[in-house]
Amino acid sequence: MSAKSKKSAKAVDRPFDAAIMAKAKAIAQEYQVILACEDGRWYGRGLELPNIHGDGKTAGQCVESTREAFAGWVAYLLEEGQRPPTAASEGTRTMQVNVRLTAEEKALLEVTAKRKGYSGLSDFVRAAAIEVAK
Repeated sequence: MSAKSKKSAKAVDRPFDAAIMAKAKAIAQEYQVILACEDGRWYGRGLELPNIHGDGKTAGQCVESTREAFAGWVAYLLEEGQRPPTAASEGTRTMQVNVRLTAEEKALLEVTAKRKGYSGLSDFVRAAAIEVAK
């Protein structure tokens, strides 16, 4: 079993390292929460993390619950050595780059982007390219 596999095999019911959780909470505070109310209950999801959800009896409780879920996911990513998505509020993007892919390459990248919690293929490709460029 590789070192990364051993790290991934940690119990999921244990607390995160305090330093990682503090960093994750700071990152999670920058993410946008999208709220919806249905049948008197509030539901939230992330703009940057569309597959991470929270809920609550009030909008405030929902935002708190959703941000807590963000922090847990971000802490996991940090623990695994992965980079969390950049907050949507960071800078206005005005430049465009076109990349041609095979159908198989595009499908692979879309599945990977979704699995990693990115809002779309473009966000994933941008984050991955920037990480490699650093």
